[in-house]
Amino acid sequence: MAPTSPSNPSNPTDLDRSPPLTSKFPLDAQATTDDLKAAFHKSKRKYYPTRQRFTLPVPPGAPPKTRGTPLTQGKSLSKDYGLADGSIVVFKDLGPQVPYAVVFLAEYAGPMLCYLPFFVMRKEIYGDFLGMKGADKPMHVAQQLACAFHTAHYLKRILETLFVHHFSNATMPVFNLFRNCGYYWGFASFISYFINHPDYTPVGETQMMVGFGISALMQLGNLHCHVYQASLRSDGSKAYKEPNGGLFKVVTCANYCCEIYQWVGFNVATQSAMGWIFIACGAAQMAQWAAAKHRRLRKLFPGFKRPFKLLPPFY
Repeated sequence: MAPTSPSNPSNPTDLDRSPPLTSKFPLDAQATTDDLKAAFHKSKRKYYPTRQRFTLPVPPGAPPKTRGTPLTQGKSLSKDYGLADGSIVVFKDLGPQVPYAVVFLAEYAGPMLCYLPFFVMRKEIYGDFLGMKGADKPMHVAQQLACAFHTAHYLKRILETLFVHHFSNATMPVFNLFRNCGYYWGFASFISYFINHPDYTPVGETQMMVGFGISALMQLGNLHCHVYQASLRSDGSKAYKEPNGGLFKVVTCANYCCEIYQWVGFNVATQSAMGWIFIACGAAQMAQWAAAKHRRLRKLFPGFKRPFKLLPPFY
């Protein structure tokens, strides 16, 4: 079998100016997507396997914006996609890649390193460096608990990355490393600056305890969701499986639900304006991810009929 793989330029207008470059790769009848990527990498060393994406050509007459079917890792080219000698597949360069775990560890370790100096070195930062009064007064219990909860959250995420998560994709574009770290590190710094500020005014004790109680409960719920999701791939498979246990029985993406409510509880307890902005941005992104996953579940599993829910009872 010798699939031909046109290499799509990153600029769509280039396709109108010149025909696509083609390469032929002799593969046996049992070849998989992995074999195709290995052969392509051998021919063009710049494009290592995780940087490659192959799709079937869009059928003639297909509606606008129709995308070709992606060739999935481990799938047979002949049995699963009907490819044979002379078949055409479309190549796309995904750009420089970085492992998912590296991105997760960086974006979760950074917030702890950004938050803790304002708490541990409060007198030096606010008093000696910024010249503010009251930097040496005792920390309020709300500030102490906020530091503990913030640190525990990101420590949990690091441990989940190392021991719980099974990633469906090995890598992501290197740009995501800088974007994600900028988001998490930047907000952690601003949240910590205002919560540990000498002029910080804590909320009432009841509101503080209710907020931290919600946050603690949702952290445990989020951990349960991640452990459950990992159990769906305990056999080492990377195939998409329907989550229908625990909180996933009522919420499409229960892990996102717990994540959002956890930060709502934290912000209720600390009354942090930057904290509210942080989770508003995060919730908007997670809502998009949840909607996309809900559509995928309905497409892959005909028996999946649950209505979309993200933040019951509100949304």
